[in-house]
Amino acid sequence: MNTDPRRDQTQQQDRARGRFRRAAQAFLKFVGIRRKRTTTRLTKATAQTDLRLTELEMKPDVSTALTDGTGNCDTPPIVHTAESDPALTDDTTDTDTASIDRAAICDVALSEEPTNSDISLPDLTVEADTATTEGIADPDLMPRESVNYAPTPDLFEENGVSSPKQVPAFVRNMHQRLTGNGSPGEELLTAVLRVTKAYPADVVVTLLRCAPSCDRAAASMWRTIASSGMALKKVLPELLCVMEDWPLHSTSTSDGDNTPVFALAATIVVWEILQMSQCPEQLQNYSPLLLVDLLFQVFTSKEQMPEEVDTFWKGYWEQHGLPTDFKRFAVLTIKALLCHLECEDVVVSMERKRGWDTLINADSHHYAVGLLAREMRRASSPLYSWIAPCLLELLSREKPRWELPAMAFLVEVLDCLDMTEWSDSFLEILARQLRSECPEMRRLALRGLVVLSKDPVMADGVRTLTQSLMDILWDEDSELIGMALSIIINEVQNRAILISTPTALQLAEVLQPLFGYDNICVQLLSIHLFRKVMELGVDEGKQHLKTHVIQSLLPLFFCWHDENQHVAEASWKALLRAAWLLKRRDLAELLETEQPWRFSECLLEKDKSRVAEYLCQALPYLESPQEPVREAALRFIGIAGRYLRGQQAELQIIIGVIEGITHDSAAMECLADQTQKILMTVQRPQASAHSSSWKIISRVCKIGRLLCGAAVGCLRRTDPGNPA
Repeated sequence: MNTDPRRDQTQQQDRARGRFRRAAQAFLKFVGIRRKRTTTRLTKATAQTDLRLTELEMKPDVSTALTDGTGNCDTPPIVHTAESDPALTDDTTDTDTASIDRAAICDVALSEEPTNSDISLPDLTVEADTATTEGIADPDLMPRESVNYAPTPDLFEENGVSSPKQVPAFVRNMHQRLTGNGSPGEELLTAVLRVTKAYPADVVVTLLRCAPSCDRAAASMWRTIASSGMALKKVLPELLCVMEDWPLHSTSTSDGDNTPVFALAATIVVWEILQMSQCPEQLQNYSPLLLVDLLFQVFTSKEQMPEEVDTFWKGYWEQHGLPTDFKRFAVLTIKALLCHLECEDVVVSMERKRGWDTLINADSHHYAVGLLAREMRRASSPLYSWIAPCLLELLSREKPRWELPAMAFLVEVLDCLDMTEWSDSFLEILARQLRSECPEMRRLALRGLVVLSKDPVMADGVRTLTQSLMDILWDEDSELIGMALSIIINEVQNRAILISTPTALQLAEVLQPLFGYDNICVQLLSIHLFRKVMELGVDEGKQHLKTHVIQSLLPLFFCWHDENQHVAEASWKALLRAAWLLKRRDLAELLETEQPWRFSECLLEKDKSRVAEYLCQALPYLESPQEPVREAALRFIGIAGRYLRGQQAELQIIIGVIEGITHDSAAMECLADQTQKILMTVQRPQASAHSSSWKIISRVCKIGRLLCGAAVGCLRRTDPGNPA
């Protein structure tokens, strides 16, 4: 059948014009409502646009407009009308229009593909403007679509995003279009980058809302963003902000949507970026914060995950074959991040020491974080020095979270850090942790103070915590006591700073019970510190200090008999210092000549009023696990008991205590029996010197001494070579 080509062409043009008229009428009806209100405000709205959009401005060059295929919202109105439709410009600049109407129009435009590719869109635009407005641009200067990929133009693609309120709708529509198309076009991805650079917060939150599981389309958009250094630099802080607010990040985008975002969705995005063949270098700048946030997600208990987040995660791991536990997924992301940072040795070492399994366990999480810090330090990785300021800032917050693991990391690397900038704030943090009800937190705080107290620059600051440290000396944990003693000693070690009288008196009171502690380290440190108190106490307070020094003489005397040579030597030095402080030259001479039994006799002889007090101090040492100490206590009790002659009640108590002790050697049992006999002898009432019985006892004693003297004289005469 023969057809007239001119007739066919005319019919096609008529159909095209009919479709155009219907589309143009609907469009102009929408635009015409706003024309009067927007044209007068165009210049003002353009001037107030965010300065961050300056990098997105298009040059008023025809070639640039043809390449980008996207309008510039920051271009002045006169230039802009030369590049695009003024009606479209007015519409996109209108900030008073409800965003829901704009989104509805965009959704229609983005969801429909062109049905007739031979109809040129710029020509349609020119035709519509010719019928309705004046001052129309040359249609040859309008951007044309690519031959290979020709997406339907809409408000965003034609003119860009001129208002933050348009960003969420733009992101949703871009995601919808990428979901429907097999491969995204360059124009779409370029538009995504431009809007992301201008409005990173809205782009991140909206994309996480509409695609929390990071489907194929979302992954393509995230990879496009990650491929641009500038875009990724602006997006990463927003992702970190979402990750920190576990389990839900509540924020409102520019269109007023305040639907919470899953923190785990941001972690999935980081995981997808790390899986890129060429992981972006910008990720390294934010790696310390990323690592801290990932560790925090591992620390979070599963009970804190809402049901909707749990449901979302189950769908994700079933789809991608990842670990069923979100904690293990966070650990997997940590490993990928460390490998990207060239810390493979740390990953392997943690695996060999089962550190990753320990990290997942809530009870041992902080131990694993400390192990991670040690492994980073051992591998000479600078990462730990980057992480430390992040943790210090985290702990400086008014209501810090994740305190225990953060402290566990810091104390492992504290001696390698320059604390000049953070000294005051970190001391405040440690002071707060010393009052914590958690024993492990107090232990970590003390470990940090042990390190800082060795630094002369930090010594003055540490001294302000002396009262808190002295309170810890009453604790039952020997490790805490030992660290508190070490810190106080470091404060005064090799420094010419005198100890104030109140501090000296408190220390003297609390240190004395520690002399007989069952921990050798605590014994040594307490005795050493007590000697420092006697040496560095101010002269005005030494008179008040003498009472505590007198009470410490007997405990130090028994420690002098300790089997540990270090404890015995430290006790001897402390006793000698105490003797000089009390101005007891006689005791000092006996100590210098090492005559312990003469020392105890001299002590009792010169201070008879304290005999009962000394006996009370000696009784606990009868149960010492060391035999030399028990022997010294029995001998001292035997000597001191003679000064209690006739005090039956007191002596009977002491005898009962000795009887109740089980001895582990025959020598100790014999010594105990002798001590009991001495005490029972002096327990009897003393006879008067003028009584007949006393006279008889005296005569018997004299006769006995005479007989002994005669026997000795006879022995000398009969055996001159062996005198008695």
